[in-house]
Amino acid sequence: MRRHRVDPERFTVPAETAASYERVRAQGRRVVAVGTTATRALESALDADGRLQAGEGETDLVIVPGFRFRAVDALVTNFHLPRSSLLLLVTAFAGRARVLAAYSEAVRRRYRFYSYGDAMLLV
Repeated sequence: MRRHRVDPERFTVPAETAASYERVRAQGRRVVAVGTTATRALESALDADGRLQAGEGETDLVIVPGFRFRAVDALVTNFHLPRSSLLLLVTAFAGRARVLAAYSEAVRRRYRFYSYGDAMLLV
């Protein structure tokens, strides 16, 4: 997995989003990322104190099992293709056994995979 590469992605965190994030955290509520790009952006935009920084940036963050999520508590994402960086991110978030069980159910029920496919909520 150390050889795994992920293309850099540009992102913007508006000031309103950073303020909303801080309010949600202060209230003890969960942060739900919608998509793997949002997940990478939020995790990349945290400062050392765990505060979300508004602004523009580019992330080359590679999230694989063992990654410690600090910004995101739940994730809505598609069912991704095998051996993809996105599937590694999902596995890092939810754990291999849970992801395999979800994918098994998705295959059994004939869910659609990849970009315009069905989605799942991981908490």
